[in-house]
Amino acid sequence: MKADKTKVCRLLKTARGQIDGILKMIDDDKYCLDISCQVMAAQAILKKTNEEILRAHLKSCVNDAFSDGNRDDAQQKIEELTKIIGKL
Repeated sequence: MKADKTKVCRLLKTARGQIDGILKMIDDDKYCLDISCQVMAAQAILKKTNEEILRAHLKSCVNDAFSDGNRDDAQQKIEELTKIIGKL
């Protein structure tokens, strides 16, 4: 992985902490909309994490494939990204 591992791990640990908090809110029978807001916050952090990983992939793996002049590898990278974007 070419992304900043420290940053990615920090974001994922934050999301994990939020999810643990959400589980506690459910156990404590907190208000539905308060739980929903926390779920959306966790989703936002996961989205930001994924963006960081994809950004690094573009800057390194995809860029390298084009710089090396390997058309097959470059085409494969484009297809991989297309599949990922389709899942977003």
